[in-house]
Amino acid sequence: MTVEQRRFTFFWQQESPFSQWHPAKFVVKGKRFTCAEQYMMYGKAELFGDMEVASRILSSSSPKTQKALGRKVGRFDERVWQRERERIVYEGNHAKFTQNPELLELLLATAGTELVEASPTDRIWGVGLSQEDPRIQNPSQWRGQNLLGKVLTRLREDLLASHK
Repeated sequence: MTVEQRRFTFFWQQESPFSQWHPAKFVVKGKRFTCAEQYMMYGKAELFGDMEVASRILSSSSPKTQKALGRKVGRFDERVWQRERERIVYEGNHAKFTQNPELLELLLATAGTELVEASPTDRIWGVGLSQEDPRIQNPSQWRGQNLLGKVLTRLREDLLASHK
């Protein structure tokens, strides 16, 4: 593998430790989470004061169900969500990776690359392209924002800096 090919670390699907759906237990403010998706959707519900949906998200162990519940959050405001979503995802992933040493090791091992969610269907958190699509090698051809990849790359850099 050439240096150019290692410029990116692509991930997608629940099997990847970088996926929001990857099983990983962690605790934040006394609350137990089973994956970063659950934390994100709980944080979304909490942000908008919908504690009924937040409670349902917390009691679910299925990322698919958690995501569906997150879409039902009451008093949702897209502008507020856009302002706060990356902070919430950063916080959840910080807890996920710092409380699971084996996952932290995998994240730190990506140093020197940009993490990229190679989701062909997600144009917000991913790049809207699959890993097999040749356009994925060129960020100017990405069809999505790669917010999850950016959050994880920033988290990794922050963790590396704090371990020096």
